[in-house]
Amino acid sequence: MSAVATAVWGRAEQQDFRARVRGALLGGGIGDALGAGVSSLTLEGIREVHGPDGLADFVPAHGRRGAVTAATQLTLFTVDGLIRAQVRRDTGAWHPPTDVHRAHLRWAATQRDWGPDERRKDNGWLAREEWLYTRRDPSMACLTGLGDENMGTLDAPKNPAARDAGALVRSAPFGLLVGWEPQLVCQLAVECAAQTHGHPTAYLSAGALAVIVHGLARGESLDGSVQRALAQLAPRPGHEPVTDALKHALGAVRQGIPSPARIAALGAGHNAEDALGIAVYCALVGEDIRHGLRLAVNHDGPSETTGALTGSLLGVLHGETALPPAWLSELEGRATVLELADDFAMEMTQGPALHGPTVTAPGWLARYPRT
Repeated sequence: MSAVATAVWGRAEQQDFRARVRGALLGGGIGDALGAGVSSLTLEGIREVHGPDGLADFVPAHGRRGAVTAATQLTLFTVDGLIRAQVRRDTGAWHPPTDVHRAHLRWAATQRDWGPDERRKDNGWLAREEWLYTRRDPSMACLTGLGDENMGTLDAPKNPAARDAGALVRSAPFGLLVGWEPQLVCQLAVECAAQTHGHPTAYLSAGALAVIVHGLARGESLDGSVQRALAQLAPRPGHEPVTDALKHALGAVRQGIPSPARIAALGAGHNAEDALGIAVYCALVGEDIRHGLRLAVNHDGPSETTGALTGSLLGVLHGETALPPAWLSELEGRATVLELADDFAMEMTQGPALHGPTVTAPGWLARYPRT
């Protein structure tokens, strides 16, 4: 996997990029938290509890309003791994899938340990955030795939039958690598998804999401970004279910007023490709972020999954200032998400000023160790 030449960023470009990174991560967290409160309910059950219009606001989940699930936890560690990959390039080591895998192993430790292990000097700052040490309904494939240190690959993937959205929901950050070409972004997302989810529809859905986010982060339209993802998928074996899901999502936009029935026609969302199709549809037809997220969580399937995906798409499309402030104010871990988003944006736009052959910022390397 080759590196891409670093662009020179002007002030306006840096500010726009940071707003989109913040939007992607905070938007994903908001959608995750909105859906978490109804994740076990069918649409009929949601309406019985919350009225005929369905869920309209955060409700308690995991003991509080605004709580996030493993989708957001894993997304944060994906970002951490991507930053660490950039930092480790100074050593001559350049294999981002390994760095992302190591980051996800640090997430796996949060699922079994009581709290941060201060003896682990290579943890960096994110793995020391105590609020992350709680299990929030992770995919079983994520737990088993990261249950040992062996890294799944496309030639020998972990859990070859796993086609749920556990890898998909952590893959939006790959699309924020705006200096990379789309095919490299797709390949990295696919390789990292195979570390836990070996079914082609699972890892190809992750690649498609990354390409869509990549287009949006570069200022392209959502429809155009989906078309680019379709082009990236076309030559890959086993792409047809993912391609069909995206084409059905595009077609549903032209079929009339958005409704839960139209979402149901796209699938329940338990499989990765269905969840991706639902998210793309809701992002395309949403009048604003609030409307799009409400569409995404009021259905029979895993509402936190489709909410997180839709939030990431709408967040990177519109930037952080478009996010509903009332939801943002209650989001669990908001300070951590913001800090990580800004670190990612700074690394991608100003990395050479933080580390390199002649520059070393000790504070940065303490946050993102090279080891």
